[in-house]
Amino acid sequence: MSVPISQMWTVTSYVIKQHLKRRKRYPLVLMLEPLFRCNLACKGCGKIQYPADILKKQLSFEQCMQADEECGAPIVSIPGGEPLLHPQMPQIVEALIKRKKYIYLCTNALLLEKKMDQYTPSKYLSFSIHMDGPEKEHDISVCLNGTYKRAVQAIKKTVERGFRVTTNTTIFDGHDGEHFRGFLDDMMALGVESMMLSPGYSYDKAPDQEHFLKRNQSYKFFRELLYRPKKSWKFNHSPLFLEFIAGSRHFECTPWGNPTYNIFGWQLPCYLLQEGYVPTFKDLMEKTEWHKYGQASGNPKCVNCMVHCGHEPTAVDYTFGSLKGFFATIKGTILGPNIIPPDSEKMPHLPHKKDVPLPVPDMAGVK
Repeated sequence: MSVPISQMWTVTSYVIKQHLKRRKRYPLVLMLEPLFRCNLACKGCGKIQYPADILKKQLSFEQCMQADEECGAPIVSIPGGEPLLHPQMPQIVEALIKRKKYIYLCTNALLLEKKMDQYTPSKYLSFSIHMDGPEKEHDISVCLNGTYKRAVQAIKKTVERGFRVTTNTTIFDGHDGEHFRGFLDDMMALGVESMMLSPGYSYDKAPDQEHFLKRNQSYKFFRELLYRPKKSWKFNHSPLFLEFIAGSRHFECTPWGNPTYNIFGWQLPCYLLQEGYVPTFKDLMEKTEWHKYGQASGNPKCVNCMVHCGHEPTAVDYTFGSLKGFFATIKGTILGPNIIPPDSEKMPHLPHKKDVPLPVPDMAGVK
């Protein structure tokens, strides 16, 4: 099973309660970003390009706890930067565990062996290891040779110590989906609980702007990767999200599903776009002009975005929002996601919004 039954039940009951309360917008995962500094300089990262005075800043323990109280989501993802650089991270994690929050502590694993003794295995804590493909592709992505081998060694030791371990893989242009199937085999052989996959998002501040996937490229790659998936593969995703990134179905973004809190406050409108900050979660939910975001809005920054933090919440909400969605998820869970063959040019149905021309992905040359 890709996640513990207790976590599945916690999320399921939480989402059902939101529907019973007729809440149109609710958070599913708090993206708690305690600092931007990192011990790597990945070419696709938009977080470490700040001046030195900003990179020195970090959220306090009290700010992290306040953000969790305001948001109330059952899952807390802690990205960065590199969260293990935060001196209070063990205390933050321990406090969130006491609140029975399911935590994904994101890390490049370079410090994990050194810091591991500061944490205790728990069903509430998972180390989410950034593994951006096979060794060559991963090391190129993070701009430092040898990181793949160090991360693999850290994964092995973390699994041996009894911790939950997942992987988080961001896909960029120029990769072959068929080649990446072997990478998924390698990750499962390490004993990880499950894997996350996502097309990269083109951060304005990222040094490399040439290798982010366009929507048609995402369809091509994930059809090659996920068509007839192996039963041994375990994903930390709804099967409907996997169908979405492979172009078997269309989902609009749910930007409020994974709200972000960092050193500047609550980030507008989502983890990926930085268009201002507000001091409270209430302000974020009530004052953001949500209609300006997502593919159907026509916003050029959203045209190619298919990232899991915006669309996984849509898949989850769809599951519990209708019988059709619920049975589609059950079917996908039992039989595997419905992935279109790699040689197909079939496109997902895109629901049009009145007076908003949707950009149509170019499938020319995609086989």
